Amino acid sequence: MTAFNWRSPESYKSLQDADITDIAWECLRRNADYRRDYEAMIANNSDGDVTPQFRRRWGICFRS
Repeated sequence: MTAFNWRSPESYKSLQDADITDIAWECLRRNADYRRDYEAMIANNSDGDVTPQFRRRWGICFRS
């Protein structure tokens, strides 16, 4: 895997056509607190469903 160069415009080409939810997801998935909360929720939820508390805390709405 090549290193990500945050200074290079080429590194952000994929975001040119991204909508706001794509950008929000990129920010959220890189958040250490979110990842910690997600791992804890999954560990405590054997069926793998996302809890309403988790959705509220992180402002997530999953499409069906």
